[in-house]
Amino acid sequence: MSASREKKVRQEQQSSGYTDPKTAKEAKEHREAKRSNTIYLLVAIAFVVVAIISLVWKSGIPERNVTAVTIDGENYTAAETQYYYINNYQSFVSDYYYYLSYFGLDTSKSLKDQECAMTDDGSSWYDYFLDQATKQMAAIQSLCAAAEEEGMKWDDSMQADFDAAMESLQSSTDSYNASKGTNLKAKGYLQLIYGKLVNMATYEKLVKNAILAQHYADAYQATLTYTADQLDAEYAENSNRYDYVNYEMISISGKAASTTDADGNTVAPTEEESAAALEAAKALADSLYAQYQAGGILSKLAETDDKANYSANDKASYSDSTLMNWLFDESRQANDSAVLFDENTSSYYLVRFNERYRDETKTVDVRHILIQVDETGLDSESDSYDAELQARKDEAKAKADEIFAQWKNGGATEDSFAALANEYSEDPGSNSTGGLYEQVTKGSMVDAFDAWCFDDARKSGDADVVYAERTNSGSDYKGYHIIYYVGDDLPVWQVTVTNTLKSADYNAWYSQQTGSEEITLVDKGVSKVG
Repeated sequence: MSASREKKVRQEQQSSGYTDPKTAKEAKEHREAKRSNTIYLLVAIAFVVVAIISLVWKSGIPERNVTAVTIDGENYTAAETQYYYINNYQSFVSDYYYYLSYFGLDTSKSLKDQECAMTDDGSSWYDYFLDQATKQMAAIQSLCAAAEEEGMKWDDSMQADFDAAMESLQSSTDSYNASKGTNLKAKGYLQLIYGKLVNMATYEKLVKNAILAQHYADAYQATLTYTADQLDAEYAENSNRYDYVNYEMISISGKAASTTDADGNTVAPTEEESAAALEAAKALADSLYAQYQAGGILSKLAETDDKANYSANDKASYSDSTLMNWLFDESRQANDSAVLFDENTSSYYLVRFNERYRDETKTVDVRHILIQVDETGLDSESDSYDAELQARKDEAKAKADEIFAQWKNGGATEDSFAALANEYSEDPGSNSTGGLYEQVTKGSMVDAFDAWCFDDARKSGDADVVYAERTNSGSDYKGYHIIYYVGDDLPVWQVTVTNTLKSADYNAWYSQQTGSEEITLVDKGVSKVG
């Protein structure tokens, strides 16, 4: 993507309210850095079916066993390479689905004929995803080799992850059949996603490799611990990264409005019009600031002019911007105020600083067993819906109560609760780890769950059955949580500092473990990928 085109795209996005793909990319990279290069991409299937149907090659069953890639002397078949390739493609489409056109990626056309916006060498999207795939293949190979060298064996927790992946495949197959009226087996659905090269044996092998690599990486990460002195030292050196500020402000745009000509075409403002708009914004900011200094209230002053927009933020984090650099200045004192000009946005800010602080809120450790309300087959438009839903709720509640009673009558220990969670919980995120969630932050769980955990009277060993539901999200559910309160954990700021240190140390370790592999593409096999 040329620089001029990229600038135009950004301008179009900003005017229409969309997020800049560059910003989206940076946000994704930030999330990935915090996620410490985890490789779960290959453990679960993204299943972006509609987006990738046109991508999969359908011209018969190719020779799946022909070598496509060699990594440090180890051969990978076209089928194995296809699996990694499609996973990387799917992940990108899933992450940036609403921004694909801004990246210049058309999922209905051959990726080999489209220049990739993520590189500067003129390579195609096909080249990009193939490169990402082979790097991932190499990393997993290195981690698996290191795991085996250190004697790590396939264990029950790895098998549980594998079983969960297979259950996810079957569940997705069932959902697809229900929505399309088809009768595919799991292996047929797998090939719908990955193409005819990938069979069940290939899928199972590569998922197991990914699980082994991930467990090896997790085992290393679990060794990373830090003392209170280390946390304090990191905080002192990089407090801007961990602190928040509370402030309020009035913003006034200094941009001149565009006009339209007789034919309806947009006419950009002249330099004189832009200068006049900026001068008017400054005059308004100065006038409102004078009124504020005379005792006015910002929120009320903003109501006196349509161009003045009031906002307040009680938990703003640092960024390299005119506003945040002023707010996070070490000399800042409570009730400080100023008029700031932001050249990047052509705006004036009348800002008041209230406080700077670090988040001392506690985190908590809990275990839970989720029993979901089965809504399968219910018609929300039916006159009997409410009664049928209540019957399903009663059924789930009875099951939760039964499990809770079993725990109370069986010793009522944390270990016995964990065993029941592994046996009964329907939460895939914790039903192989004894239902454990550590360092839960306030507001991160569904409301009723969150309220129970952060009750001021809560103490270690408390347990109860709590009903909760989540709607209007990507994971709607209704269900009963049997919750066991393990205890209080570190305050939020220490958790954040710990995660930052862990991420840096893990990434350094990961870079030492991977990245030096010799990757060779074999044309005969690579030609079958995609």
